[in-house]
Amino acid sequence: MDELDTPVLDNHLHLDPVNGRNTAAVEDFAELGGTHLLVLNKPSWLLGVEVDDPEDFREGFDLTVEAVEAATEVLDGRAWPVLGVHPALISKLDERGYEPEEARDLMCAGLDVAAEYVAEGPALAIKSGRPHYDVRDAVWDASNEVMKHAFEVAAETGCAVQLHTEGGEDFSEVAEWAEARGLPRERVVKHYSGGHVEGPIASVLSNKDELDVASQADEPFLMETDFIDDPDRPGAVLGPKTVPRRVRWLLEEGHEDAVRNAHVETPSRVYGIDTEATLGGN
Repeated sequence: MDELDTPVLDNHLHLDPVNGRNTAAVEDFAELGGTHLLVLNKPSWLLGVEVDDPEDFREGFDLTVEAVEAATEVLDGRAWPVLGVHPALISKLDERGYEPEEARDLMCAGLDVAAEYVAEGPALAIKSGRPHYDVRDAVWDASNEVMKHAFEVAAETGCAVQLHTEGGEDFSEVAEWAEARGLPRERVVKHYSGGHVEGPIASVLSNKDELDVASQADEPFLMETDFIDDPDRPGAVLGPKTVPRRVRWLLEEGHEDAVRNAHVETPSRVYGIDTEATLGGN
């Protein structure tokens, strides 16, 4: 297979060093031409971690940092951790008897811990959001407060935020919340998005239809698989080979500018990373 003459970044992928394929999945990505990864910590409960204290988040964060170090060893570019608190944790805490305000405070404290990893160097960005399913009003309000806290922390730390939210295209209000807290909307990324999003930067789930929309929109965007590295669900959501395959398809379709947009220009704009300078072990 011909080599790709471009960096190839998967903006949202999970690695599970406890239960999953971990580095073997990265090798699949690299074999097809993938060069760079943003690795999100899996939800704490999927790593067997029960969270009752802000320090409890560190176990999942540390596992992700270790997985990223191993991933970088097999990439022509490198990987970075993106650490934070999955918004569905509020429902797990609710089931365990936490009041929404108590869950909110614990999750906000977890984001403070994640920001330490950014400030001290291992992590590139933080993640937050709100449930993508129906919840009662008190849980929804608490979740929005957690997300707003993520924007505050990111503004103070000088990093981007990846958001896990409900589906849709119009997140202008969310971008306004970020800007009101000092975080530019171009540093807010809507994970698992379609080809067009209002407000944040779209991180497009890499199916052809949505990539076709994004490629023709002349707006900044990123590409992702949301690979979850679960041996019981191999290839879910998309497999680790998908982004390099879609890059080849985009190039075949004549979308060279879109490929540069998603894998060089937008990563620089959002995260301040240089995917070209970090190729070849540099």
